[in-house]
Amino acid sequence: MDTLYQALIAPFTEFEFMRRALAGVLALALGGAPIGVFLMLRRMSLAGDAMAHAILPGAAVGFLLSGLNLFAMTFGGLIAGFAVAILSGVVSRATELKEDASLAAFYLVSLALGVTIVSMKGSNIDLLHVLFGNILAMDDQTLLVIAFNATLTLLVLAVIFRPLVIECVDPVFLRSVSRSGGPAHLIFLALVVINLVNGFHALGTLLAVGLMILPAGIARFWSRDITGMILIAVASAMVSGYAGLVLSFQSKVPSGPAIILMAALIYLFSVLFGSAGGILRRLFPGRHLEA
Repeated sequence: MDTLYQALIAPFTEFEFMRRALAGVLALALGGAPIGVFLMLRRMSLAGDAMAHAILPGAAVGFLLSGLNLFAMTFGGLIAGFAVAILSGVVSRATELKEDASLAAFYLVSLALGVTIVSMKGSNIDLLHVLFGNILAMDDQTLLVIAFNATLTLLVLAVIFRPLVIECVDPVFLRSVSRSGGPAHLIFLALVVINLVNGFHALGTLLAVGLMILPAGIARFWSRDITGMILIAVASAMVSGYAGLVLSFQSKVPSGPAIILMAALIYLFSVLFGSAGGILRRLFPGRHLEA
């Protein structure tokens, strides 16, 4: 029992940086996991990944001007994310290029540009911090920003929840009965960018989308109901964050990749054993009709 306490609880009772990291990952789970569910339902998971890379040039410009300054990098990331989302939409509507191809082009350019800008001023350590994050080094200001953005996300989602759900199920019906679909979509994209910037501070630009998409995929194998999926996604993101921090503390695995690896393990378990479409469920379905 004492060994379990030392392994699973003691790191958080004895070290303030671990408590701060745990609070940060819980806030990321609360804000990001519901967004991930809607990204998955709207078939925008890869678009979310592209937008995660798109915030890098803005954050890199903030780094170039102010170093590892929280507000400069946050502001730069938000501007870059919104700019890429808008520009990719304009290009896809003004040309024959599909939106996913347009996003892919912008994301590749953004990634290359961001890495170049960081490399111009910073060291390899700075570049690794920007690309992969360091949640164990999170300060109070960063934690407050993440918590504020998570709270804002939940409040705004509560307001636009109904049109988002209807658009996922029947967008044609929504357009026929209401004009709220367009504004709700734009607000949703803004929430995606905000939560990607949140994830960027903790997990870096390469892993920011991981705590949004993997929990959503996990939830899809356990529930068909949107509310159920959101609850499962949030819970699995929290468990992944906690387990990843413990793994990182007890080993030499970096904290960001450790969190995503824990989420990946839960995802693989869900693929195999999930009650709503898991492989074993499909191979050995229960009897639907009883005599």
